[in-house]
Amino acid sequence: MTLATSIAMNRILYTLVLSVAWVGHLWAGTLELQGQPVQGGLMQGRTDPSAKVSFDGQPVRISKDGVFLIGFGRDAPAQAKLVTTFADGSREWRELKVGQREYKIERIDGLPPRKISPSEEDLARIHRESASIKEARAKDDARTDFLKGFIWPAKGRITGVYGSQRILNGEPRRPHYGLDIAAPVGTLVVAPASGIVTLTNPNMFYSGGTLILDHGHGLSSTFIHLHRILVKEGQYVRQGDVIAEIGATGRVTGAHLDWRINLFKRRLDPQLILKAMPSSAKQVLN
Repeated sequence: MTLATSIAMNRILYTLVLSVAWVGHLWAGTLELQGQPVQGGLMQGRTDPSAKVSFDGQPVRISKDGVFLIGFGRDAPAQAKLVTTFADGSREWRELKVGQREYKIERIDGLPPRKISPSEEDLARIHRESASIKEARAKDDARTDFLKGFIWPAKGRITGVYGSQRILNGEPRRPHYGLDIAAPVGTLVVAPASGIVTLTNPNMFYSGGTLILDHGHGLSSTFIHLHRILVKEGQYVRQGDVIAEIGATGRVTGAHLDWRINLFKRRLDPQLILKAMPSSAKQVLN
């Protein structure tokens, strides 16, 4: 079974409709969930805008139209709890069964030793850069740019997938949380969904040229190893707008785009939110 087929089947199997009752423009006392309760997956919900929703004990933002998002990390446990408190005080508890996944092991050799074992000076720089990334991903904007869905930010061979464990120069490292699209330096990168640019840095230690685009409700895209960044912080871009060029900066062995999706701190799988893979993009990791 191909990855595309598996994703399509999961979307059907895991689409949950808990209750559908449209009353005017409000979902009074109702809750609908769509998406995949699977490790790395994103789910979109709709309920009464006056309700309160918590996911695994944490409050969730609800838009003026009753839309909200929940996500599952790479190693999410097999069960998650969603609690909705309606305006009349009634509550609904929902235990979500989270699909568990197996991840691949990748070996990458030939990296510069400095990129594997940074010096104290490099570590201080890495901590500063990590703090700026965390700050950008912590934004909780009421915008719902994500509602129009996502498109591929670039075309090329798929050379790295979400969740894979990397062994760098023989040493096991943290999992890979992005989708790698290999293409020549200078290949254009477009916004997969509309949003506001919240971070640009042309030369981070690990990620090289780095750009973060906020899509609202804590959902953000990160693009790394960029050759050039063509937008500025604070700029609003629309889906399909050119935002950068693919590069080979930071800790890399070749030119590619590493695209990552976050729901605040939760790292999600970009391939699970895409409708289809372009014919020019070849999946090389089966």
